[in-house]
Amino acid sequence: MSAVDRAFETLRSQNKKALVPFVTAGDPSLEITAAALTELGKRGAAVCEVGIPYSDPIADGPVIQASYTRALDKKIKLKSILETIGSVTPNLPCPVVTMISYAIIHRHGPEKYLDMAQAAGVSGAIVPDLLVEESDAFAKLCQERDFSLIQLVTPTTSKERAKKIVETSTGFIYYVSVAGITGERTELPTNIVDNVKWLKSQTDLPICIGFGINKPEHVHMLKEACDGVIVGSAIVRRLCEAETKPQEQVIQEVGDYADSLLEALNG
Repeated sequence: MSAVDRAFETLRSQNKKALVPFVTAGDPSLEITAAALTELGKRGAAVCEVGIPYSDPIADGPVIQASYTRALDKKIKLKSILETIGSVTPNLPCPVVTMISYAIIHRHGPEKYLDMAQAAGVSGAIVPDLLVEESDAFAKLCQERDFSLIQLVTPTTSKERAKKIVETSTGFIYYVSVAGITGERTELPTNIVDNVKWLKSQTDLPICIGFGINKPEHVHMLKEACDGVIVGSAIVRRLCEAETKPQEQVIQEVGDYADSLLEALNG
């Protein structure tokens, strides 16, 4: 059983849902990434997701794309990112997973990447550009190591393909709420609940909904349909303000924002 599995098992026993916050590694600095993870863990995040900057991100909207560009401009490398994650995971009350392109995993070699990630205390990976038809070998490696391979199902994924995706996924399923890119939205599609209800009939894995979620009202609307929510752009946008505002203030604001989501989720 992976650390991600244990986190959701604990939540189920407490009749609670998961908040999965996303931060971009190295934006605006690795020091702030570490501080944000620490704060989000302290506030009650179930799993923290760390985006590994990549020059050609898949489905990321303007806020996260810009954060990746800023981090890459600073020449931040995977080794430094994992060292930073490894500096906080020993004292973090929740597991960390990476959002990472398979191109980066392939470049390092799947086994070497897993060695590096696990040495840093990383418990899983979301790999948005790993096609389910090509995922068997990496999925097997992850399963052998109790390393969660979290895969995405979108509103345009056919039911047949969705069934294949859940068969090779571990940890949880990332359900993409909208067809399109990440980013804060005023409204979410009304068919999310029905889509997730069908997906739940196909798997025992927890299902977390991401893309577009940024308000307590969104969380309140979705919480009965899913096992957790993933919030990215709204957190990344707040963290980048540390370029012009005191770091302590920004981290406090991010923590307070997480509190408002958790109150809507489990209050």
